[in-house]
Amino acid sequence: MDYSKTLCLPQTAFPMRGNLPQNEPKTQQRWDEEKIYEKVQARTKGRPTFVLHDGPPYANGDLHMGHALNKVLKDFIVRYKSMSGYDAPYIPGWDTHGLPIEHAVETKEKVNRKSMDLIEFREKCTQYALRYVDHQRGQCKRLSVRGDWDHPYITLKPEYEAWQIRVFGEMAKNGYIYKGMKPVYWSPSSESALAEAEIEYYDKRSPSIYVRFQVTDGQDKLPNGSYVIIWTTTPWTIPANLGIAIHPELDYVLVKVAGEEYLVAEGLLSNVSQALEWSSPEIAKRFKGAELEGVITQHPFYERKSPVVLGEHVTLDTGTGCVHTAPGHGEDDYLVGKKYDLGILSPLDDRGYFTAEAPGFTGMFYEDGNKAVTQLLEEKGALLKLAFINHQYPHDWRTKKPVIYRATEQWFASIDAFRDKMLEQIASIRWTPAWGETRLHNMIRDRGDWCISRQRAWGVPIPVFYCKECGHPLINDQTIEHISKLFGEHGSSVWFAKSEEELLPEGMTCEACGHDHFRKEKDIMDVWFDSGSSHAAVLKERGLPWPADMYLEGSDQYRGWFNSSLITATAVFGRAPYKSILSHGFVLDGEGRKMSKSLGNVVDPVKVSEQLGVDILRLWVSSVDYTADVRISNDILKQIAESYRKIRNTFRFLLGNLSDFDPATDRLPYAEMNELDRYMLSRMQSVLKKVLNAYEEYNFSTVYQTLHHFLTVDLSAFYMDVSKDRLYCDLSKGTRRRSTQTAMYEMLQVLVRLLAPILPHTMEEVWQYIPGQTVESVQLVDMPEVHSEYVDQDLEDKWGQLIALRDEVLKALEVARKDKQIGSSLEADVHLYPDEATLKVLGLTDELEQLFIVSQVHVHEGEAVPADAMTLDGVAVKVENAQGEKCERCWMVLPEVGHDPHHADLCPRCAHVMEEEDHHIVQ
Repeated sequence: MDYSKTLCLPQTAFPMRGNLPQNEPKTQQRWDEEKIYEKVQARTKGRPTFVLHDGPPYANGDLHMGHALNKVLKDFIVRYKSMSGYDAPYIPGWDTHGLPIEHAVETKEKVNRKSMDLIEFREKCTQYALRYVDHQRGQCKRLSVRGDWDHPYITLKPEYEAWQIRVFGEMAKNGYIYKGMKPVYWSPSSESALAEAEIEYYDKRSPSIYVRFQVTDGQDKLPNGSYVIIWTTTPWTIPANLGIAIHPELDYVLVKVAGEEYLVAEGLLSNVSQALEWSSPEIAKRFKGAELEGVITQHPFYERKSPVVLGEHVTLDTGTGCVHTAPGHGEDDYLVGKKYDLGILSPLDDRGYFTAEAPGFTGMFYEDGNKAVTQLLEEKGALLKLAFINHQYPHDWRTKKPVIYRATEQWFASIDAFRDKMLEQIASIRWTPAWGETRLHNMIRDRGDWCISRQRAWGVPIPVFYCKECGHPLINDQTIEHISKLFGEHGSSVWFAKSEEELLPEGMTCEACGHDHFRKEKDIMDVWFDSGSSHAAVLKERGLPWPADMYLEGSDQYRGWFNSSLITATAVFGRAPYKSILSHGFVLDGEGRKMSKSLGNVVDPVKVSEQLGVDILRLWVSSVDYTADVRISNDILKQIAESYRKIRNTFRFLLGNLSDFDPATDRLPYAEMNELDRYMLSRMQSVLKKVLNAYEEYNFSTVYQTLHHFLTVDLSAFYMDVSKDRLYCDLSKGTRRRSTQTAMYEMLQVLVRLLAPILPHTMEEVWQYIPGQTVESVQLVDMPEVHSEYVDQDLEDKWGQLIALRDEVLKALEVARKDKQIGSSLEADVHLYPDEATLKVLGLTDELEQLFIVSQVHVHEGEAVPADAMTLDGVAVKVENAQGEKCERCWMVLPEVGHDPHHADLCPRCAHVMEEEDHHIVQ
């Protein structure tokens, strides 16, 4: 007889395989057509807001895995917040100005920027940027990042540029913007100034030289004709030398070597002696650095003086303690040069070639100047030692070529006046991870003025005019408001398209001399000023709460967007533009290496989506500790895919066993439920509480680990396993079966919500199969609440002990299975010989057969343990073959099988079910 037809086996159309690469795009298309983002926002309207302000990725190229990590983390938070009592809008954005787009237009579209009409070139840059905005928008949507993709913010849009001009104007009005001649990071390869955030450090081989400067006026301290020794790794800056800095508090010594006298710091004498191969230098005299202020030396090859000055920046880390000072080529040099009125000499042009201010080197590229200067020093008898070192050196993050410090006339934002205010704000912000506070605090504490001007074509112009008569700059409330309005109507290219007369409000005259003829500034703003203005251009423009609740970006943004946004917001509005900052690390390959095409170790999020599915990628994001650098590889993704398969199968089992369950009529009251089912509901509340807390703490790896363990261990390996007998074999509408179905339904409702932010496609699919469902999408419901009436700690403790005992018994059953003593565990009769503590545990339930999934269990209290029993923790176990016949319906082996006159092949339970349900047996 075929009794399988009489079993309540799982039935569901929910497929075993997700086929995510094929099905996810269909789901996303349906969400677009049904305007799910708008429905979510309509549902949550009127709730307290939670605004995660999107930091703009650059509109150039495909999204990489770092972008994917960032966008998916943001989506976790926004989805969670919208399901936990908040109105959480998400406005994506793009950064669209700057050199990379200029460079791409020039190289990919074969455009000569310098020969093309500026307006036409800027239009080509606009179209290029917007193409990549659309391209990346599609990739972000494929990652299932939910947001207002039809209305993103884009930094090249007129309304955005208008706000940027207002921010600049307010900073200028408050006295924080100035123009000055200062050394800044300069990229000869880009022909532009750079900000600190645009610098990367790579290894570089540089010359290391020791040079002697002859004393011409020792101020009665040093003998005329003696020498001061400097050390430098940039020989090309020697033509710009205007002084030598020493520390006022350090000890210096005049030493005699081979008939010459040299000044060095006493703390570095040993190092210098070794480098210059001095065998036994004789100390002739000692000085405090302060005593030597005003000593005059002669430049090694130019007819000019090089005075000794005092500088606190001098250290004993390396060199000689006497620092070559070129105010045009270094920040510390500039400051000490300003103090002593040394002047500023920077004899290089925009491309890094020496000008006529460096006689003998005019027209030479600065790096070639290293060799030429060294040779000239040797000819003059000033070179004491030449060697080469490998060290970390600043490079342009776009061209990857070395940068230099070069004094040029630039626009700066001074932060000195509100630095303390920013430090106060940093202390008031919530930081994830906590070390972010120290990192940004130190950066703001130590940073200098921000160079905000760039000598490029593609960006927002600096809205300043200069009097043609006296050169005095013109910028005031009227000009800012007027330019802002023009930019808002026509975009920033209007600055280049219109004359000064058309750009200025009527009646403008020079505040210094009264003339009314002006020329406009040619420089554009640093792109970090663009993105750093987004808190105003997006939040205030769109009527969203300001400050934002959160900024979330990679750890590189402490010196980038976090930094620039803090400066502009504090300067204009008096506080930080964010209440909290969350930062994540970088994505490395499986061996912890940086990804690069040359290594062939790049994992492409687009390809992962096409091959495995976005939900697999999102599950990986949830599994890692994003606060540090994270690893990804094909092997890691395979492991995640296997975890996904187990999670999916668990949901399929739950759905399959609820196919005949109507929650409106079949749910049992909690008090009438079986104890095991009540235990699982209590356990679910513990999991729920832990997961909700982890979401609140943005600890997604705990969310993943907790839910993965509950689904695959607590549910799949334990509860579903021990429940199969009652689900399949009991009366279809019997209390035991309905109790288990009730517990499964309750847990399913919780689990699908908890995983919805992480696995949106899969949980949406699950949602459609839940019986009695009336809400169209899981995105349109809230997170579950902890039901205190389900929490029973005593029950959890009790079943915790039983499950631990079960694990021990399963070990004995596995040995019996390997020894081929039994096949299925239902063929077993388990004999237990417990110690006193375990005996008490065994007395906690009368369903040991169900717990162990065996046909018979015998407990031997106080009896001697047989020699062939397996001794385990707290109990000895002997597995024998169960006595009796096998029930052809439930497969349990019992002595009672065959006693029913109408159902000779069945156990009493199955015979009763056959009678009650009036099954027709298939012959």
